[in-house]
Formats: sequence, structure tokens, C-alpha cells
Amino acid sequence: MFAEILTIGDELLTGNTVDSNSAFIAQKLTERGYWVRRKTTVGDDVEEIKAVVREILARKPEVLVISGGLGPTHDDVTMLAVAKALGKDFVLCEECLERIKAFYRELYEKGLIDDPELNEARKKMAYLPEGAEPLENTEGAAPGAYIEHEGVKIFVLPGMPREMKAMLEREVLPRLGEGKFIQRKLLAEITDESKLAPVLIEALKRFRVRIHSSPKGFGKYIGIIIFGESEGEIERAKAFMESRGIKFEEGW
Repeated sequence: MFAEILTIGDELLTGNTVDSNSAFIAQKLTERGYWVRRKTTVGDDVEEIKAVVREILARKPEVLVISGGLGPTHDDVTMLAVAKALGKDFVLCEECLERIKAFYRELYEKGLIDDPELNEARKKMAYLPEGAEPLENTEGAAPGAYIEHEGVKIFVLPGMPREMKAMLEREVLPRLGEGKFIQRKLLAEITDESKLAPVLIEALKRFRVRIHSSPKGFGKYIGIIIFGESEGEIERAKAFMESRGIKFEEGW
């Protein structure tokens, strides 16, 4: 099963904000058994987002998770761009509008804002691509969206990490089933990564695994991680490499 991640925001491209969201999303998708094939970042531009969404959909991942660009300001254009990419109308979600009203009313009652009334900027967050299912944001105002399009499950989430993480756990992961992806960390007793390389290539051809090597500098050990869908396949890959003269210790 393949997945892709799209993060959106000018601040990610300028380096003013570190993209921790894509790492968190990738980790959670991997735990559910998905190969995260690509992570892409674009700025807050409707045409750029639309183009990239279409490029990703052309590759037919099972899942696309989009994070960022939901909110009341001028540069929060992700939902509109997704609607355009899918050829969908951009429509008002009455359910979302009521939740947004309640959210700002609660903030007002807590003394956190001085005006609870709905304005155009707040109302803007209640628009979704036609046919999208709203995803509840328990930590903020802007709802997310879930859309199935030509076999791809598309999730649109906020960029604020607290909001994104809560929505991913509550709204996204339950819709992805109970797949499993396993990783095993090993230390290869070999001094030179170039000597290990041909063995890794051969293992990748023979077994349904992915292997990441992490040199620790020239010396005794090279760390590797074997990723797979079953313990058995990982163990067979490890045994094959051992048959080629590689000795392993568990862990890093």
C-alpha cells in the first residue's frame, strides 16, 4: 500500500518553520502498513497546490494526506485549491459553519477574544470541496476534509501541529484499517558500507522489504533498518544476508 504526503506553507519553503508535520504523518502511516513513497512541499498558492495535487493523484497512491493552509487568512487557500484540482465546486458546509460559530463563542466566553460574531474570514473556513466529508477539529476552528477520488483517499488537515495530530489520530487513522508495518534495527559487523552495498541490493531484489543503511563512520559497525510487512519476510532477508557473510547484532 502506497501513500503520499503534501505539506503546504510559504513558511516551510523559507525555512522559518521546520516541517515536523510530514515526519509525524509518515511515522503514523508507516505504522499502519503504508509505504510513504513521496513527501512534497509547496507554498500558499492555489495554482501550485492544484498542480501538485493532480501530479500526486496521477501516481495513484492509496492515500494522500495534505496538511496546512486551512484558516481565515488570505493565504489559507488549500481547500479551494483541492476543490479546483478535483474539478469540484467549492460549497458551504452548514455543519462546519455551526461548529465554527460555537468555537468562537466558546473563546469569547473564556475571555480569549473580544468578538464572537461570525465574519467573512471565519465563514471562509466552512467551505469544502463538494462531496467532501468534514473532519472535526477538536483543537481549532478550521475543519478538515475527507474525499475519495478515483480510488485515492484524500485527507486535508490543518497545519498547526496540535490540530493536525489530534485530527490524524481521531479522524484519519480509523479510516485506514489495521494494517501493520514492521521495522527491525540491526548493527552489521562490517567496516565499510561499500562492502555491504551489493548484499543489500541482492536482498532487496529477493525479498519484499526496504532497507536503510546508516553508516556510523569507518569502524566496526553499520546500522541498518529492515522494513517489511511481516516478521517472517524480515527474518528471511536477514538470514539471506547472513548467508553472504554479514554478521548482525540486534539494535543500534
